Amino acid sequence: MTWDRRWILFVASLAVIAAFFVLREHWQHVLGLTPYLILLACPLMHLFHRHGDGGHRHDRKGPPTEPGDIT
Repeated sequence: MTWDRRWILFVASLAVIAAFFVLREHWQHVLGLTPYLILLACPLMHLFHRHGDGGHRHDRKGPPTEPGDIT
């Protein structure tokens, strides 16, 4: 394992330990924010996942050639 990976693993483990202790002490505050986090997840999903469904026809012109062809 290289030093860069060890450094990343060390920092990530410290972040997990710190998150555990912060969440343990402030769990009620975090639970109070969950409705807002769910509402925030909707626009973020639309922002980052809008081109993955393949249903948009940007590359071809005209109607589908076969019935049922939506791609």
